[in-house]
Amino acid sequence: MKLVVIDYGSGNLRSVSRALESQGVAPLVTDNSSNFDDADAMVLPGVGSGPAAMDALKQRKLVDPIKDFIASDRPFLGVCLGLQLLMDRTEEGDEECLGVVHGRAKHLPSGLKVPHMGWNSVRFQNQHSVFDGITQDSYFYFVHSYYASPEDPVGVAGTTEYGISFCSVYANDNLIATQFHPEKSGPAGLRFYKNFIGLAAA
Repeated sequence: MKLVVIDYGSGNLRSVSRALESQGVAPLVTDNSSNFDDADAMVLPGVGSGPAAMDALKQRKLVDPIKDFIASDRPFLGVCLGLQLLMDRTEEGDEECLGVVHGRAKHLPSGLKVPHMGWNSVRFQNQHSVFDGITQDSYFYFVHSYYASPEDPVGVAGTTEYGISFCSVYANDNLIATQFHPEKSGPAGLRFYKNFIGLAAA
């Protein structure tokens, strides 16, 4: 299996790669879109600023290749900022994002401690295979100040409470993304990666 992890200078690459390796896949970490052509699956990790991440993707000419990969129906996983970047725009700098999912990345409400950091539970909204073997209301590790707000609730596969109820897992066909960091989330997070790898293998 060829699983690509996108390197655009804004990802938790080492821990993501180690988590995938622990599940039997040696990922190719790359910023070269020519490696996307024969890839079986793709992971877009991310930490930090949305505008800076979009600028980095544009500089590396990765925006259209990522969107083409998603359109090809091959499994794609966005992690943390990688979920927010799928939206049309982010409130952070009012920056245009990838526009794969209609909606916005919004700042967490005022009055809350930001960033939302630490363990919190995820309530699964459907029976998607990425949840196989993971208990309802399992805890995952979060670090974020913004959250994805899709216009269409159909793809909202998991939600988390932090002042508001927000989308913590998006899953629609081949497109999957999490607001939490599976690689920092212990056994449940590793099982999530295993399930994603299973989708690619299938």
